[in-house]
Amino acid sequence: MATKVKNVTFSLPIDLMEKYKIYAKNNYIPSVSAGVREALEEYSVKIEKEKLKREMMKVAKDPLFMQDLEESMCAFKASDLETARGEREW
Repeated sequence: MATKVKNVTFSLPIDLMEKYKIYAKNNYIPSVSAGVREALEEYSVKIEKEKLKREMMKVAKDPLFMQDLEESMCAFKASDLETARGEREW
């Protein structure tokens, strides 16, 4: 199924738009829209990683969460070691 799209209007620096037009003309990107979309998607991933990092830093200060994490890590230590060695025997 095709992704739904919405046309939007926003302002960008002229030099940036000129770069994207050249990229499209020289087939580095399929089109200016495709290049902008990919850039926005990559930026969105960057923001999501930053959000996750902030949340991790926040919960790292929670002693109950850290205790639970430590207990879970201990409970799965043998399984983690087995997986890390690449053992595939059941």
